[in-house]
Amino acid sequence: MIPPTIPALIARAADHPFLGAHLAMGQGLHHDVALARFEELELASAYEPIFDISVHALAQSLSSGAEGVDRFGDELGFQAVTHLLDAAPSDVFDPFDPFDRIADDRDLVELDRMSRALHAINFFGAQRHGLLFLRVHERLLKSVKYDHGRHFSTVLVSFGLNPSRVVIELPAAAVAHKTFLGYLTKSYQHYGFKVAGNLSNAGQILSVSETARLDFLKMDAGTALRDATVKPLVGYAGRLRIPLIFNRVVDEAQFDALQQYDVRFVQGPLFNAHYHDRAV
Repeated sequence: MIPPTIPALIARAADHPFLGAHLAMGQGLHHDVALARFEELELASAYEPIFDISVHALAQSLSSGAEGVDRFGDELGFQAVTHLLDAAPSDVFDPFDPFDRIADDRDLVELDRMSRALHAINFFGAQRHGLLFLRVHERLLKSVKYDHGRHFSTVLVSFGLNPSRVVIELPAAAVAHKTFLGYLTKSYQHYGFKVAGNLSNAGQILSVSETARLDFLKMDAGTALRDATVKPLVGYAGRLRIPLIFNRVVDEAQFDALQQYDVRFVQGPLFNAHYHDRAV
């Protein structure tokens, strides 16, 4: 089957009353990507790479070798980032949370659904490879009472897209509650998604068990290095058999330090400069 293009997916989105009202192809320089309009905001997608560095020699530093991004390793996938359409290239991956502007829970749910659809259309329509990581806002988890993942799974299937290539990324506040984490994980996985959980500290990994069989764990690289918990985190995640991603890697020193502990997956600002030209 021929993969759908971005224009084809936008055409399918028109069959959804809400999505059809907010998603459209861009104009001018942005003619080949989908954009979203919510209130007075015009929003676009960018994608932060997540690298599997185990496929290359770990002793190689970032300052040597080829100039291309291939020196980091293979891409596990990409985390979608929402940014303002007119953001400068240096600001594309800076923290911008349109959800901070939303007070009403119903509007929050609508913005979330619009953003997820936007990122999925630009990701799959451009035939990107690997997994698509999508963050879930903590307030959204409280606003939707049950069947987490059902609506988005239905939308993806109607687009002809496979939910199994999407990773729903849960905030640390959800991971801290073992029972809630177990419910959310099973619900999203029931509807075909993979699930990642963010850790706010190393001890939080103890909340992860067989009752909440996460597909990925994520931990702030700077925090783990500062607290000297990289090695025990890697070991415990290995015993759980859950891949561990160290994110927010900001410089070469952090990257080099992580490589000493058999870290496999990395993500963060250090790598984003090489992907500005891929932001859409």
